[in-house]
Amino acid sequence: MTEILPEILNALLLLFLVVCAIAVAQIRDMLSAVIVFASFGLIMAVIWQQLSAPDVAMVEAALGTGVTTLLLIATISKTKRTE
Repeated sequence: MTEILPEILNALLLLFLVVCAIAVAQIRDMLSAVIVFASFGLIMAVIWQQLSAPDVAMVEAALGTGVTTLLLIATISKTKRTE
């Protein structure tokens, strides 16, 4: 049973990743899309950790989720929010 749990976790993470990617492409509200994109980055960081790449996971969490999200929110604050 313990051997199958990581496989189930990886499958769920990949499913959430695909759902987030589709949601980002479909959402018209830019702030909502950025929030979903940030969750995409966090899921990617967890997947990298599961693949035994903690250095890539830390960079993904810091840059892919943190800095990119802040820059996109700053850009949205200077433009209009909806497409």
